Amino acid sequence: MSTVPPPIVPAGAAIESASFRVIEEQAGDHSRYDDAQWSIVRRLIHTSGDFDFNGIARFHPKAIAAGMAALLKGAPLVVDVEMIRAGLTARRLAPLGITVHQFNAHETVIDQAKKEETTRTVQAVRHAWRAGLLEGGIAAVGNAPTALLEIIRLVKEENLRPALVIGVPVGFISAAESKAALMATHEIPWIAIEGSKGGSTLAVATLHALMDLALGKAH
Repeated sequence: MSTVPPPIVPAGAAIESASFRVIEEQAGDHSRYDDAQWSIVRRLIHTSGDFDFNGIARFHPKAIAAGMAALLKGAPLVVDVEMIRAGLTARRLAPLGITVHQFNAHETVIDQAKKEETTRTVQAVRHAWRAGLLEGGIAAVGNAPTALLEIIRLVKEENLRPALVIGVPVGFISAAESKAALMATHEIPWIAIEGSKGGSTLAVATLHALMDLALGKAH
């Protein structure tokens, strides 16, 4: 099977560009964001059809620069669910040399989750940490607040220093609280969404926009 990323189809690219123009026309004031931040927020809107992201997306001041630098170094990317890995495009990952890691189905992770009566995503974060994938890497959480809270715990208690944490879990149990905890974390750069909105597709959108910035393809 060929590993060459599929080419961009002109018709598809034209539709995307037209969508971005509509967003620019209808989004209203977005002066709270700089150009790089807005390119990410705009893709969140494009992915979700929800203009609320113009306002509830939040950025640590060093998030964009830290994320781009990590991507350009080919830093590992650890995600909380397989849906994020499935959604990331080879045409962005391949030029950057990025490997995506997700450990929820790992036998050790499942055994530890049962033994300690925790979630698989908590144990998957610990597994990634012990493997050295989170130190200097990028973590993206789109589904599991427990994974995000575990990353924050490791930052606070174990001096973990990921290059960037993207915290956008969706839901009504601990999702808003975990993102609030991330936004109150000063030790590391982060990108987050306030409240209950979020999800794996939004994590993918954030990563795609950040990769486009790193590759010099943002528009």
